[in-house]
Amino acid sequence: MRKRIIKKLSIIIPAYNEEKTIAFIIDKVKTVDLINDIEKEIIIVDDCSTDNTKEVIKGYMDLHPAVNIQYFKHDKNYGKGASLHTGIKNANGDFLIIQDADLEYDPDEYNTLLKPVVNGFADVVYGSRFIGGNPHRILFFWHTIGNKFLTTLSNMLSDMNLTDMETCYKLFDTKLIQSITLKEKRFGFEPEVTAKISRIPEIRIYEVGISYYGRTFKDGKKINWKDGIRALYCIFKYNL
Repeated sequence: MRKRIIKKLSIIIPAYNEEKTIAFIIDKVKTVDLINDIEKEIIIVDDCSTDNTKEVIKGYMDLHPAVNIQYFKHDKNYGKGASLHTGIKNANGDFLIIQDADLEYDPDEYNTLLKPVVNGFADVVYGSRFIGGNPHRILFFWHTIGNKFLTTLSNMLSDMNLTDMETCYKLFDTKLIQSITLKEKRFGFEPEVTAKISRIPEIRIYEVGISYYGRTFKDGKKINWKDGIRALYCIFKYNL
């Protein structure tokens, strides 16, 4: 298999009221050494935060002018999916990856997702919280059941065998994902993008195990049962 040359990776970080964690996650992304000397482009999309998220980001950018950071701010709160649309549209890397602004996912694992791509096997890579021997915080039984139910239903309609459709860590060929029209502005992004990439002829989708350092609602977790209902609707809407 012919290896693929990747010069730059775009890291898209949607942020809404993440003043407590955003500087930490930017710092972790900054310090990651990517394989094959791949460059990094950090794209932060502030979804009209009402706390000091903007000030923290701007302060970080002033202190680290050499770091390639693009900052975008929505004029109103549209939702995570809308933030991802903005980030995808403005990405300049050969590939892009989604990184939540909290501390649930570890940027040190970018290379794990990149390896199937640089080795010439994959066009898209999902990071699964349910396979592999990496650390996982024990939280929320019903969230886990709901996640597996949505993933199973998505698989049945898309004829795939993913273990974690709802994962944050998704690595895409930038031109490929930019060629897809995405509509969902909130957490419906996950089932929508999964359904639409599954229909691309000869697409090569891989999955790798990742860690998961989950947050509680007290810590700032935002997804709720209404988002699960929307995800269910989106699975049928975009697969049928």
